[in-house]
Amino acid sequence: MGYQDINADTVDGWVKAGWQWGQPIDHQTYVNAQHGQWDILLTPTRPMPHDWLFADMRGKKVLGLASGGGQQMPLLAAMGAAVTVLDYSKAQLQTERQLADHEGYAITIVRADMTQPLPFDDEAFDLIIQPVANCYIEEVLPLSRECARILKPGGRLLVGMDNGINYIVDDAHEEKIVRGLPYNPLKDAKLMASIDTKEDGIQFSHTLDAQLRGQLQAGLSFRDMYEDYNGEGRLDQLRIPTFWATCAEKPAAR
Repeated sequence: MGYQDINADTVDGWVKAGWQWGQPIDHQTYVNAQHGQWDILLTPTRPMPHDWLFADMRGKKVLGLASGGGQQMPLLAAMGAAVTVLDYSKAQLQTERQLADHEGYAITIVRADMTQPLPFDDEAFDLIIQPVANCYIEEVLPLSRECARILKPGGRLLVGMDNGINYIVDDAHEEKIVRGLPYNPLKDAKLMASIDTKEDGIQFSHTLDAQLRGQLQAGLSFRDMYEDYNGEGRLDQLRIPTFWATCAEKPAAR
């Protein structure tokens, strides 16, 4: 079993246990979005700026990348976007289907591994939205290149990212630095032996070079970015940023 399958099974377990990021929005939140009242999280606590979306989302083709769980995609559907969600977790996709059926909006659901070439045509989407998920794949640059490929000229990529700090501190109290970086159990036998893959999956830290510079190397340009925090724990109390979010754009055709 590859690490991608391990992570999919792990997320399925988290969803069944009531994982925060597997809980779908409620009906009133969906209705509010239909009337222009919404917030979207790419990272734990800080909603992304509204101007990261297009002024008019009606008819825009949107991909939710590793975005199952019924949180981002229903809001975009409520705004009139034509939505597709890709995820590798069966439980997350089941939630998407159930919510779409309940609220009566159309959604295309694709179960696929985002470490592989994305199963979409070139220039298929106006917008790609990816909450924090890079920490579940070993290599980020190939995914950035795939996102650039399937974006239309002038299209946008919105990504939430872990900046690696969570991996260096002790898990219980976040008081001591106990690990170096990179955090990659596939290349560290001692680290692999220390983790419970059923409970935590197999996660990876990624650098600024890999995640931000990688988007530039893929041919995108940045419009905006911000930092965010865990929302709980000592790192949060000390206001140490642990996440980034970026809004990048594919240059318009000339």
